[in-house]
Amino acid sequence: MTSLESNVDAAEATLNGRWRLDGTWEYHRPKKKLPRWLSRILIVIASFVGLYLAIVVGTFVFQNHLIYFPDRATPPPAAEVLPDAEDVTLHTADGLELGAWWATPPAHIENRNQVVLYAGGNAGNRYGRSPLVFFLTQRGFEVLSFDYRGFGGNPGSPSEEGLVLDAQAALVEVKARGFAPEQIIYFGESLGAAVVARLAVDNPPGGLVLRSPFTSLDAVASWHFPFLPTSLLLRDHFPVAELMPQVTAPVVVLYGLSDMTVPHQQSSLVARLSPTLVRESPWGAGHNDSMWWGIHVAETVVWLGDYLRALG
Repeated sequence: MTSLESNVDAAEATLNGRWRLDGTWEYHRPKKKLPRWLSRILIVIASFVGLYLAIVVGTFVFQNHLIYFPDRATPPPAAEVLPDAEDVTLHTADGLELGAWWATPPAHIENRNQVVLYAGGNAGNRYGRSPLVFFLTQRGFEVLSFDYRGFGGNPGSPSEEGLVLDAQAALVEVKARGFAPEQIIYFGESLGAAVVARLAVDNPPGGLVLRSPFTSLDAVASWHFPFLPTSLLLRDHFPVAELMPQVTAPVVVLYGLSDMTVPHQQSSLVARLSPTLVRESPWGAGHNDSMWWGIHVAETVVWLGDYLRALG
């Protein structure tokens, strides 16, 4: 060993050691550091993992804000929007009072003695859906259009079980006005399709119209966020595909081939899973195109109403 190497070792021993109790010096050879390039790679990986975990945690904590987009404003009185409509209050089993509209056909139009229970999607409120209500009344239907909890000035926060209770409260109002099940058509759009599918299993109607239904909330969430474990994160699931084989009422399914919110393949699968499907109508439309609240949808409901009449 050269004198230079001996001096270096002595210096290292001085900097990396400690005195023992017996007065001798204990040398600790310093640990080798990772190569700089490897350290940088590990830092990048750790950063990505941290960011991913932050996204996962944020998605779980704020999932209601990613699922429900209510217009919380209280709609104007029904009579100011629809000429033959009145405001009604629904009473849920868990003690909430929900605002809703009951609309009837004008006096010069023959009443079909059929009612449409209208469950909206995950955004807006009943005011934005008034055009379809108008066209339905012009075709002779009575219509109950209601807002879920947290929507349209209503108290509470939306959830899967909460929306089911809201739909059940709407059905109580329909039956209280003297309508038998065979006179009732459930109409659900998007998320509302999941709500009325559950209602149809528990309380079979005369018929069921599903507009842009998804197979489950898990499925549509994973379609939008394939990099997230959505089935593990979601509290609400809305398992439409599991419910449809249990539906006994005639089913009509409408969906848009250009839908970028609910993929049309999921809506088509809902139709194929419906043992009582009587009509499947794919249209060249997106999810929120104005046509969904227009005369063509009302005519589809007329077709189902006539079909139910023919059944006797």
